Order: sequence, then C-alpha cells, then structure tokens
Amino acid sequence: MVNKNTSIFLISLLFFSPLKGQWRSLSWPEKCWAIFHPVAAVKIKSIASQCYRVYESDSLKLVLDSFPNGGNKDAFRHCFFMAAFSQNVNIKKLRRLGKAHEKGNYRQFLKSQREDGEIPDSIGSVMDLSNNELGFIIGKENKTASLNTLAEVCLKALSDGKGRMLKRNEKGQYLNEAGIVLPPFSYLGKWQNDKCLIPTRIIN
Repeated sequence: MVNKNTSIFLISLLFFSPLKGQWRSLSWPEKCWAIFHPVAAVKIKSIASQCYRVYESDSLKLVLDSFPNGGNKDAFRHCFFMAAFSQNVNIKKLRRLGKAHEKGNYRQFLKSQREDGEIPDSIGSVMDLSNNELGFIIGKENKTASLNTLAEVCLKALSDGKGRMLKRNEKGQYLNEAGIVLPPFSYLGKWQNDKCLIPTRIIN
C-alpha cells in the first residue's frame, strides 16, 4: 500500500516531470487511472519510452504494414506495449488502463476527434482490447525477456493469427464480413458499423 506522501510525490511527477506533455494528451478516464495507480503510471511511463524505440525501429517497419489504425502495426503496438508493461505491472491494473483508454476513445468519437488519423469506433475498441489480452499472455510467459525478444515473440504470435486486425483489401479499403468494400459514409462518424475483424497476418 502506497502511503500518502509517496502518492503525492508520484502524482507530482505525473504533472511536473517530462510526463507532463503526455499527461495533457491523456483522456480523462486515463488520467483518473493514473491518479489512482501512481506507482504503476510512473513505471509505465519509463517502460513506454523504451518500447517506442523498438516500435519505431527500421527492422519493424520492414515487416509491419503502414496503417496506423486497424492493421498489424496497430495490433503489434497494443500487444507489444502491454506485454512489456505486464512484465512489471499487475495485469488487473493494466486491464483497467486498457478499458480507460477505450472509454477515452468513445469520448473522442462523441467529439469527432481523431486517434491515429481516424475517428474511433466500437470495432476498433474490440480489436485493441483483444490485442491487449494477447500482450498480457505473452508478458506473463516472458517475464525476464528483453524488449527485442518480446517484440519477436509478439511478431510470431501475430504471424500465427493470434491477434486481431481489421479486414481490408490490397488497396487498404475496409471490407465487411462478406468481403464487400465499405463506402466511407457507412462507417465514418458511426460508433457501430460493418467493419470486420480477422486474425492477424504478417506477410514478409
């Protein structure tokens, strides 16, 4: 149990440390999570900075698609970061963080605000939470693995179809379950739509 003085110190880090810029970008549900889990929030901040160096590496750019939203790159980000976080942070806390993030996405949807270039929707939230869960499993099974090794394990899992991504054609257009191209008006600005999730695949 964190005592009052420690909580005040850690919360001050969230507001006044280099995390301050990140704090401003967080949704209200995520900020509430951080306030109630200050130790975990500080740990995640440190781990995330290391994860981004791996995530943005040239080697990953060669094997992942270029879709910031809904593709295997998006699936890898959720899987890899949650796997890394779960090496040092309780999974129940991380699951609450993931749900807080998706609540924040719904708020963005209501305000027509974009995340990674697109307005969030319900199928994207289902995808994210599913890939988070895959990350929890990988992190739990690879507690002492380096981040580079963890990235390789996540890539293998996605290549094996264990993650989830949105169904698209070779032009990047969204498809419904029957494989028919969805016109933008059928999903833009709609929380519920006919986008379809499929198992992840990585084509080298």
